Amino acid sequence: MKILWNPWRFEYVRKVSRNQEEECLFCRLQRVSEEEGLVVYKGKHSFIALNAYPYNSGHLMIAPYAHEASTEKLPVHVLTEVFCLINLSILALRRAFNPDGFNIGANIGRAAGAGVPGHVHFHVVPRWVGDTNFMPIIADTKPMPISLRDAYTVLKESIEAVLKEHGECPSGV
Repeated sequence: MKILWNPWRFEYVRKVSRNQEEECLFCRLQRVSEEEGLVVYKGKHSFIALNAYPYNSGHLMIAPYAHEASTEKLPVHVLTEVFCLINLSILALRRAFNPDGFNIGANIGRAAGAGVPGHVHFHVVPRWVGDTNFMPIIADTKPMPISLRDAYTVLKESIEAVLKEHGECPSGV
C-alpha cells in the first residue's frame, strides 16, 4: 500500500478535530472578500476557491453556495454549474501551471474523510510526475513552488482567459 503523506495539513486537521471550525468554511468564503477567501471565481450557484491547506500548488475547491451535505440534495442546475466549474478549473490549471494530470473528487460525509461534512464540495488537485518525493516524509517539508497569493493572482487571470476563449461552461473542445 502506498501512503500519501501530507503533514502540512496538520494545522487544519487539529482545528477540525478540536471543533474550532465554528462556522462552515464554504459559507464563510461567501461572506469575506474574494482575496481574503482565495475565491478565484464566483458563478451563479457555486464558486471556485484555492485550498488554504493544499496538497499541491493550485489545489482548487468547487462548492455550491447552498449549504448541503451531499449532491443528491442539490438541484440539477446547481450540479451542472459545479461540473462546469470543475472543467473551468482544469482548463485554467492547464493554462497556468501545465500539470501532467489531476485528482478530482468529493468526500461526502465524515466517514468518507470530509473535512467540512456539512457542505459538499469538490477538489481539483493538479499533479505532476514526481510531485511526491522524499521531502515531505524525510524532511517534513512540502516544496510549493508558488505562494497562495501568487497562485490566486495567476489563476484568476487564467480563469478570465479561459472564459473569454471558451465561454461560460467550458468544455475545452
